[in-house]
Amino acid sequence: MKKCLKIVFIAQQKESFLHDFIKNNARKLGIEGTAQLVEPNQVSIIACGEKANIDDFLDVLHEGFGSYIPEDVQVEPFLKEKDYRGIFRILE
Repeated sequence: MKKCLKIVFIAQQKESFLHDFIKNNARKLGIEGTAQLVEPNQVSIIACGEKANIDDFLDVLHEGFGSYIPEDVQVEPFLKEKDYRGIFRILE
C-alpha cells in the first residue's frame, strides 16, 4: 500500500543534512518526493512510497544524523499531486 506524507522540521545543519542524510536514506528506502529549505532553518519534505518504507524513513529521521536530531518534527498525510518519477530530489 502506498503512503504519502508531508514532513516539516527545524534543521540546524542544512546542506549536509539534506544531501548526505535525507536524500541517501530516501533513495535507500525507495522513497520518491522532494526536500527543500522553506525558511532559513526549516526543512519541508514530501515523501511517497510503500507504507513500511515511509515508516522506516520516519524512524531514521527521528533518530537523527550523527549528533544532530531534528527538532519540532510535524508529520501530516499528503495527497500525491504530481509524478515524482520514482526519484527523490533536493530543491534549492
